Amino acid sequence: MADTKHAPHGGYSPDMDGPTHEATYQGFIRFAEIATAVVVCHVLALAVGGIHHAWLTAIFGVILSLAAGAVGALAPSIGVRAPAVVGIFLLLALFFY
Repeated sequence: MADTKHAPHGGYSPDMDGPTHEATYQGFIRFAEIATAVVVCHVLALAVGGIHHAWLTAIFGVILSLAAGAVGALAPSIGVRAPAVVGIFLLLALFFY
């Protein structure tokens, strides 16, 4: 990133709202983390369905990962941990099914 420590006004022009900009950036980062975890869950669900022919488990995993992603997006304290738990269960299903 650019060095803004020596820039006047903390790197923001006077007419920009610095705290709002930072909050928007943090929200985008949180969204990207949760979306990445949900996509990884979908890939793991496809692997479970394709390798073990357990398509009902795969469909359940996709639905559960979407719900966990929504919970993680609505509860910032939970965040990416909700879809990560589903990913761990899908990974265990992939290895031990």
